[in-house]
Amino acid sequence: DKRSLRACLICGIVLNHQMFREHGCPNCEPLVSMRGQNDVITECTSSTFDGLMAMFHPKESWVAKYSHVNSFKPGMYAAYVSGKIPEDLEDKLAQNGFTYHARDGSAED
Repeated sequence: DKRSLRACLICGIVLNHQMFREHGCPNCEPLVSMRGQNDVITECTSSTFDGLMAMFHPKESWVAKYSHVNSFKPGMYAAYVSGKIPEDLEDKLAQNGFTYHARDGSAED
């Protein structure tokens, strides 16, 4: 049921809320601690997203490269995610050398 799914605003991976709560984001957890943090999950994920892409071999996929997920783990990714991360989190990501690509289509390449 798509209503229980959420997409990470940072990497776009799609999981249900429980998986984010129990395991955190498989790509972003080292930078953003979502595990067990409902407020961070709410801030950094969205239930409003469009399009799903199944990435089995992201490093080898031109679609993954175009979508900026080629360095992430295999999984289901949203093509577009409505919303943006808080500015302070975007600054923290930049300080850690991570380039944030908004997933809402506002910064098309």
